[in-house]
Amino acid sequence: MTATAARYLYITRHGEASSDESALTENGRRQAALLGDRLGRVPLTAVHHGPLARAEQTARLIGEQLTNVPLLRSEAAGDYIPHLPRREELPPESADATLARLAGFPAEEREKGPELAEEALARFTGPVEGDEPRHHLLVTHNFLVGWLVRAALDAPKWRWLGINHANAALTVIRYAPDRPASVLLFNDTGHLPRDLRWTGFPPELHV
Repeated sequence: MTATAARYLYITRHGEASSDESALTENGRRQAALLGDRLGRVPLTAVHHGPLARAEQTARLIGEQLTNVPLLRSEAAGDYIPHLPRREELPPESADATLARLAGFPAEEREKGPELAEEALARFTGPVEGDEPRHHLLVTHNFLVGWLVRAALDAPKWRWLGINHANAALTVIRYAPDRPASVLLFNDTGHLPRDLRWTGFPPELHV
């Protein structure tokens, strides 16, 4: 029997992006650098990131503060709708509004998303082969963070909705061989000063 060990998945949303999402803002670059400083003390062996510029730039800035940790680009770490719910899955009072909002996203994100989301689960979650725990960082987007958190909690597939993640905040999930997945940390912004927390979110969501 092949030995298995725990995987520690460190998840972050990219830093704040420009209005056209083509690059990080100065705030976004500061956020990424501060997260990199925090993660410099973690025994990371890989940084996986999505293909879009804001995720790639965030990963590169974090990687500059790590030692010999490869940056690995992955479509499965990208920005897409991981599960398009049916009306009967959703709470009746919000179903119409939710489906209308999701219908506004590009068709490619809605059609390819579920397959990529399953690939993300297969690639980034679960225990790893071998005797040593493995520590990986995933630099991605808000929707995939929600998808991975809801999967770790064994929540219904539609429940990726409503999970908000701040730019460059940190979530950590442990996948041990002998127990359910554990969300050790969620949306932690302790490495960011107050002015860099919840960038892009309305004031009523700032906590």
